Amino acid sequence: MHQIQDQRKKVLASCFKRIGRCTVSCILVLLTQFSLTLVPHFFPASSLLIQLTLSVVVLVFVLGLGRWCRRIVGVYTSAPALVLFNLIFIWAVYIFIVRQAIPYFINIVFNIEVTLLFLGVCSILSSDPGLVTHGSSDANKLIETEVFGVEAHYESSALLKRVRYCKSCKAYIKGFDHHCPAFGNCIGQNNYVLFMILLVGFLTTEASYIVCSSQFSRGSQILDGTWFETDLAGSLVVSTMLFSLLQVIWQVVFFTWHLYCICFNIRTDEWINWKKYPEFQLVIQSQSGESFTRVMFKNPYDNGYLQNVKEFLSVKG
Repeated sequence: MHQIQDQRKKVLASCFKRIGRCTVSCILVLLTQFSLTLVPHFFPASSLLIQLTLSVVVLVFVLGLGRWCRRIVGVYTSAPALVLFNLIFIWAVYIFIVRQAIPYFINIVFNIEVTLLFLGVCSILSSDPGLVTHGSSDANKLIETEVFGVEAHYESSALLKRVRYCKSCKAYIKGFDHHCPAFGNCIGQNNYVLFMILLVGFLTTEASYIVCSSQFSRGSQILDGTWFETDLAGSLVVSTMLFSLLQVIWQVVFFTWHLYCICFNIRTDEWINWKKYPEFQLVIQSQSGESFTRVMFKNPYDNGYLQNVKEFLSVKG
C-alpha cells in the first residue's frame, strides 16, 4: 500500500515538474517574442542588417535575464517546449495577421508545412536513436573503457560498430552523433535521417514564413513605415520575420555541417573527440634522432561520397 502511494507521489511530482517547466518555457517564449517587437517598433526605418543585429542583442539580453530569473525561482525551461512554443507563436501570427495577404494556394502549402513539422518534432522526441538496452546481446559485449570521461566500444564486434556513450542520456547509442537539447533526445543511427528531414523542414517552413511576412509587410507598407505607423500587429510580423531569419542563418550552417558529416561518414562526436577513439588515430613513429611521435587524424569509415551517402540512407534501426 505504501509502495503504491509512493509511486503515485513520484508520478504527481514528475507531472507537476513537467507542467512547471512547460509553463516557464511558454512565459519565456512570450517574453522573448514580444521583446523582439521593440526593434521594428522603435527602428522601423533601419536597414535589415541593423534590425538583425539589434534583434540578436535583445535575444541575448532576454535569455540572460530569463536564465538569471530561473536560477532564483529554481524552475528551469524545457528545450523541446521552447521549440514547440516558438513554432506555435509564429504560426499564430501567421494565422491571425499575415494570412490575409497571402494567396489561397500558398496559405494551404504553408499550413501543411507547419503541420508536418509538428508531426516530425513529436516523432523525434519519442524516437529510438539506437539505444543499446541493458541485458541485450549488444550490451553484454560492451567493454567500458573510459577515456577522459568518454566510453568506447568493443571493436571486434561488427554489431557494436560505432557505439558511443551519451552522458546526457546515460546510455549507449549506436551511431551516436550528438545529444540534441532542442529535441530532448540523442541523434544516432536510427533517427539521423529523421533529424536531417526535420532540419530541411525547419528551413523550408521558416523560409516560407519569411517570404509570406515580407509580402504582408510590403502590402501594408510596414517596412517603409514611420514609428507611428508601425502598430503591434505590424511589429509582430516584422519581429517574427527577423527571428525566423536568424533561425535560418544558423540552421543553414548546422545543416551544411551535417551534410559534410554524411559525405565523409563521420559523426559530430567522433570529429570532436577523435583523440579519444583509437580507430581515428594514425600514429606516426619518430624518425631516427627524434624522440617524439605524432598522432594524426584518419577516418576508417570513409568509403567515398557515394558509398557514404548510400550507407546513410540505407541505415535501418
